[in-house]
Amino acid sequence: MNRLRLLIRLFPFRKLTLSGAAVSSLLMAGEVKSQSTEVTPRQQAHAHNDYLHERPLLDALDQGFCSVEADIFLVNGELLVAHTRVELSPKRTLQSLYLDPLQERIAKNKGFVHAGVDSFTLLIDIKTNGEETYRALHRVLTKYADMLTRVDNGTVKKGPITAIVSGNRPVEAIQSESLRLVGIDGRLSDLDSDKESHLLPLISDNWTSHFQWRGKGEIDPKELSKLRSIVGKAHAKNRLVRFWASPDNESVWRLLRDEKVDLINTDNLAGLSTFLGSKP
Repeated sequence: MNRLRLLIRLFPFRKLTLSGAAVSSLLMAGEVKSQSTEVTPRQQAHAHNDYLHERPLLDALDQGFCSVEADIFLVNGELLVAHTRVELSPKRTLQSLYLDPLQERIAKNKGFVHAGVDSFTLLIDIKTNGEETYRALHRVLTKYADMLTRVDNGTVKKGPITAIVSGNRPVEAIQSESLRLVGIDGRLSDLDSDKESHLLPLISDNWTSHFQWRGKGEIDPKELSKLRSIVGKAHAKNRLVRFWASPDNESVWRLLRDEKVDLINTDNLAGLSTFLGSKP
């Protein structure tokens, strides 16, 4: 908060008499401070259930995150963002929370979400009927096609944002599009898939279903070997790797970072950002 706003907040019922020069000085000081704050991109940082934070998308961007996750429900033709149905609000749409702010940021940032980073992941988790919700999603995304990685009749056109559908994934409907604006979030069972990486750009799975280690002591060598095999297979086919339900602590973050897991799941935005920035 700049100094002018702070004075107004501290003394709301007092008349503040400031010269024009003083007001200009205060406003300029706040502006300079805002402009001088640089964000260092954290390319491995993924904001799990990002919409639950106080400022969806914006909090993650302020911490340098290069991947965010939004759960969507199709309600009366609108794509609403929430964790459960009881939390739905007509004001919290995919467009208002994510697509519009990203479009505005890209326009102001010379075609990028983060300067110097050519790829930002928007993971869209479908919670309602897969095919019906996807059709509505496709209609919405066509309005933002210029900022999305898209496949037009087999030709890949890279955009600053890669949208990936997770949850209830209508695989056949997605892969049959002549103009495809999303990729599909795969599972470990898809590691040997022959699908092209632009169709299946990401492999995600539940950490607790495949690994016993929770961050205490040393990971079992067999589990470490399994993790390395997963990452190696995915990277050999140009796919990213992510685990959900991974323990949200520094020991696990360190393992995932060092073993080159591409997206590290977290609810602790500041904690993970600080951790990733501390690597020698």
